[in-house]
Amino acid sequence: MKSRVSLTSFTLAAVLAATAVSASGAHAAEPVKGGTLIYLEQQTHTNLYPPAGGFYPNGGILNQITDKLTYQNPKTLEVEPWIAESWQVNADATEYTFKLRSGVTFSDGSPLDAAAVARNFDVFGVGDKALKYPVSEVVNNYDRSEVVDPQTVKFYFKKPSPGFLQGTSVIGSGLVSLKTLTLPFETLGDATKIVGSGPFVVESETLGKELNLKAREDYAWGPAKLEHQGRAYIDGISYIVTGEDSVRIGALLAGQADLIRQIQAYDEPQVESQDFRIYAASTRGVNNSIVFRPDNPLVADVKVRKALSLATNTKEIVSTLFSANYPVATSILASSAIGYADETAKLGFDAEKAKALLDEAGYKPGADGIREKDGRKLVLTAYESLPQPQNRATLQLVAQQWGKVGVTLNVLAGDAGSRTVDDLDPLKTPVSPAMVGRADPDVLKSQYYPKNRDVLRQKGGPSDKVQSFVDPKLNGILETIATEPNREKRLKAAAEAQAYVLDQAYAIPIFEEPQVYASAPYVNGLAFEAVGRPSFYSVWLDK
Repeated sequence: MKSRVSLTSFTLAAVLAATAVSASGAHAAEPVKGGTLIYLEQQTHTNLYPPAGGFYPNGGILNQITDKLTYQNPKTLEVEPWIAESWQVNADATEYTFKLRSGVTFSDGSPLDAAAVARNFDVFGVGDKALKYPVSEVVNNYDRSEVVDPQTVKFYFKKPSPGFLQGTSVIGSGLVSLKTLTLPFETLGDATKIVGSGPFVVESETLGKELNLKAREDYAWGPAKLEHQGRAYIDGISYIVTGEDSVRIGALLAGQADLIRQIQAYDEPQVESQDFRIYAASTRGVNNSIVFRPDNPLVADVKVRKALSLATNTKEIVSTLFSANYPVATSILASSAIGYADETAKLGFDAEKAKALLDEAGYKPGADGIREKDGRKLVLTAYESLPQPQNRATLQLVAQQWGKVGVTLNVLAGDAGSRTVDDLDPLKTPVSPAMVGRADPDVLKSQYYPKNRDVLRQKGGPSDKVQSFVDPKLNGILETIATEPNREKRLKAAAEAQAYVLDQAYAIPIFEEPQVYASAPYVNGLAFEAVGRPSFYSVWLDK
């Protein structure tokens, strides 16, 4: 039975009444124009400075209001024209020249020309300390830009940057107006401050609760190879932040919402049984994993890390908590990722071998069953990651598995006030969940390199709490991935990085993480970029 569900202080029925779509007959052959998409998002967005778009609630907005120089085809992963009509790259990938489409404008009427593109990447490539803009993790070795003419821009790099072309297609490279790039970083959590050239513009926002976008009437520059060109089919999008999984599901099934993000695996059968659609878009990057911080003496010994990897039964985790949309990881990269290498032989569950390794490392069971060495118990801590699906349940199951070999894992709430500070301190947080999506081998550098996400917490990274841990060999491999212009050599380095991370047991990959959405059956034309963020440009509603 379908029941009407109240969404916090919002009345979706009222929203729907105000944005109703006239019935057009079942299964229309041609896209129907008009109507507003009611989209329920699990979390509120944070900052909409484009390089901060990796957070999925951010990217789900930026994808609608900004365009990119290039478009990565989510099926072939080939890079195709968008705002750039064509491009040239020199032999060692230190110079990129883009020829731009003419007539493109931002929603405030200012031109999206070579000067605007140059300014965007000058900021993305080196940051802006005065405005507190961080450097984009997808732009490596950036030097400078050159405006050749109003429709031609050239970029120079200090060292080869083979990932840059693909980097111009990602959410972190969404193009914004010159005015937007004069605003302080901390103000860009307000969506109304973001001026892009995309098919939708921000109409209104209630911070943390609701965001309304409307179609841009004169939009005429979608990705060149898309069948749909011109204005978006729908008139607008209403984003409503709805944290409770059951409320999002109930609203969808009750006809109060058209599309929702973050469907838990246990809800999938309920949705599919009523003929609603499930989309599980691959993120094509570093898998959902547990990573260690070796600066903490409890996990400094590779034998301990290998033991904990052997004590982790990933098949049990996936079969217990997830669905077929979450394949068991066979490497630190997803099998759909560029540069993936099958490392199944380095992964596996063996509790008895785990116990033996812990014995070798000097950790013996105490009277309470918890292993200890030199008076220190093997008690570890991890914070739940709220954006990752069922992460608390995943960590709790891992804790049960580790407990069987004499290791305690304490799982703390992801919304704890001390989480951000503690996560930078390996002594306080020796274990952490992690993943990142990007359809390019540079994603490995983004995840593990100390100047990027630095999930292992190395000396020289953003944390001043690290005492001594650094891995020059790993960093050298990651630098090769980011600077090697030869494709075969670059992919070889990506394979080497995957093998090395597992040999050192720095990470325990668990599953390939998708972004899972559900929609009403009348929602058509929904598309996803190469790493699972939605595009509403071609959506049409056939109610």
